[in-house]
Amino acid sequence: MASRLTWALPPAALLAAAFLYPLTLVVRQSLRPDTGGTSLKPYDDVFASLVFREALWTTVWLALAATACCLVLGFFLALVIAFVPFPGARAVARFVDVFLSFPSFLVTLALLFLYGSAGMANGLWRDATGAATGPFQFLTTPWGVLLAEVTYFTPFVMRPLLAAFTQLDTAQVEVAASLGARPARIVRRIVLPEALPALAAGGGLVLVLALNEFGIVLFTGAKGVTTLPTLVYSKAILESDYPGACVVAVVNVLVSVGLYGLYRVVSRRAGA
Repeated sequence: MASRLTWALPPAALLAAAFLYPLTLVVRQSLRPDTGGTSLKPYDDVFASLVFREALWTTVWLALAATACCLVLGFFLALVIAFVPFPGARAVARFVDVFLSFPSFLVTLALLFLYGSAGMANGLWRDATGAATGPFQFLTTPWGVLLAEVTYFTPFVMRPLLAAFTQLDTAQVEVAASLGARPARIVRRIVLPEALPALAAGGGLVLVLALNEFGIVLFTGAKGVTTLPTLVYSKAILESDYPGACVVAVVNVLVSVGLYGLYRVVSRRAGA
């Protein structure tokens, strides 16, 4: 018992120094208004702000929508790569691994080059019709942010699914197919139950990352889309309201932990 405690102390101390201590400083700063002393006034001011309530709602619905879309799209793409024979399937699977190392703003810039106001799609439209502007103006809306998040986070669902599919006993699939089972029934009765733990892992990761995503919202230029991370930035850097920024940061942490905990409970009850 003593030896286990000795081995546990170094990582616990590292965790406390790298995470718990800065979090404690943020919580302490959130209770210290600019007027001095210790009070809950920063929380009252932030909670009474319409901008904060809209940012909270935008953060939650974008994260939930991105997670749901990534689960559906990631499962379908992983299914095709793993079970549908086509040339280059192995190269595509390796590209998924490489894609995970890309920064989020790089994917957003690629979408801007394609669908931005001065992007390729709008440029081709203007050249073909002679119009002053193109029809693709959705990247600066919440739907553009959602598209960028789904594009970037889907491989985070695909990677654990592809790993799970490599462990799947293909004999079950072959037997079911030989007995006349349709592909949809095979996926529902054989593949999906085996993929549930990987789906839960990928979905949980996407949910946490989407709740705290900053670069995608910033680089899309969606001025009408404010999330909790961007609100922390605007309060701390643009408004110099450090207690308010710390309040939003604390709420962001609580929302992330709460939604992730709820996701884990639902996943366990679903058998993942």
